[in-house]
Amino acid sequence: MPLHALNDQHLDHDLATIRIKNLRLRTFIGIKDEEIKNRQDVIINVVIRYRADRAVQFNHIEQALNYRTISKHIISHVEDGRFLLLERMTREILDIVMSYPQVLTAQVEIDKPYALRFADSVSITLSETRGDNAAV
Repeated sequence: MPLHALNDQHLDHDLATIRIKNLRLRTFIGIKDEEIKNRQDVIINVVIRYRADRAVQFNHIEQALNYRTISKHIISHVEDGRFLLLERMTREILDIVMSYPQVLTAQVEIDKPYALRFADSVSITLSETRGDNAAV
């Protein structure tokens, strides 16, 4: 299958996309007694876009967005937290990601496996774009 070329007006060679895929954590999530008392699995996916021109040019870690630091921040927050709603947890993770000034846009999706009978999971997705980068 051939790849379709992007129109140059929509292509920004300086933007990098980081994907944190299937970060599997356990936390307290939900409103039922059993959910409040027992940790449950959640699966977190994060997409981050940032300007990577300096990282590409200089090949120095200080110029790149450190996804390991972001991941550790997310892990700590989720594993130490208690959440009633998936929406709230998703918003808090998105806020963590957006707290890093290099991040231009981010999207967070959190799955709660087996939350519904006959379904693999239920997920919530939220995204944000830094104010001055609405066109990114």
